[in-house]
Amino acid sequence: MTDTPKQSTPSEPGKGRPDSEDATPDSARQQTSPAREDAVVSTPEVHPDGDTVSSEVVGDGTQVDAAVGVRRGMFGVTGTGDVSGFGGLVAPTVFPGASSQPYGGWFDETADALTERLTSDGVADAVSHVVVDRGEITFHVRREHLLAVVQVLRDDEKLRFEFLASISGVHYPDDTGRELHVVLHLLSMSYNRRIRVEVTAPDSDPHVPSVVAVYPTADWQEREVWDMFGVIFDGHPALTRILMPDDWPGHPQRKDYPLGGIPVEYKGATTPPPDQRRSYN
Repeated sequence: MTDTPKQSTPSEPGKGRPDSEDATPDSARQQTSPAREDAVVSTPEVHPDGDTVSSEVVGDGTQVDAAVGVRRGMFGVTGTGDVSGFGGLVAPTVFPGASSQPYGGWFDETADALTERLTSDGVADAVSHVVVDRGEITFHVRREHLLAVVQVLRDDEKLRFEFLASISGVHYPDDTGRELHVVLHLLSMSYNRRIRVEVTAPDSDPHVPSVVAVYPTADWQEREVWDMFGVIFDGHPALTRILMPDDWPGHPQRKDYPLGGIPVEYKGATTPPPDQRRSYN
């Protein structure tokens, strides 16, 4: 006799939360998305010069993984000495491609509810594509529609993503026209669900709408992304540095920011900046 697998159903607002294990669709618990399940995905090829990679990694016809740039060494920095001992590492930076429905479980419920509401609000094209990868779902949103999307995600009865857990910034210098990525991590306490919303902006126009009016916790989080990556959040009440001194030049977590260059003194012993130390390459 074999046990029948437990079937989970999403909870209604105010009727308790589902088990944390049951809150994720079975298909999404896998290491790859359903769209990639039967795909034969080739490995991105790093060219001999080490500077370029194949532009696309083709899957099963429904999902295309884009290889954007090459990561060299442990931290991916250029123009300075690598003191990590991993300077010889070379690997492509690969973005998971767009997934197609069905995504599995509540992912489809969430995507359908969001699409229905945005269409009725006249911004049907706000979401450019959806990625389901490693058991997580990410909605890639056009930055001009970011406020409309998060307002719906927070207020719609079928969605209720009431809490902004964090905002992350990422810099991809080789993702031409989309070098700056901003990722919002949202939690629905009513349904015990988590999603991500991602927007991009070019280095030449690093502007993204602030979501402080919808999620007040974004206040200091957007200041961190501005401080570290230089993303300008339009409409933020006080976009000032929060980690670095006010007169600090540049944004330290960008990939084009120089590694080192500032000597450190501790109890009379001076440590030279990394670019002046011994090289292990």
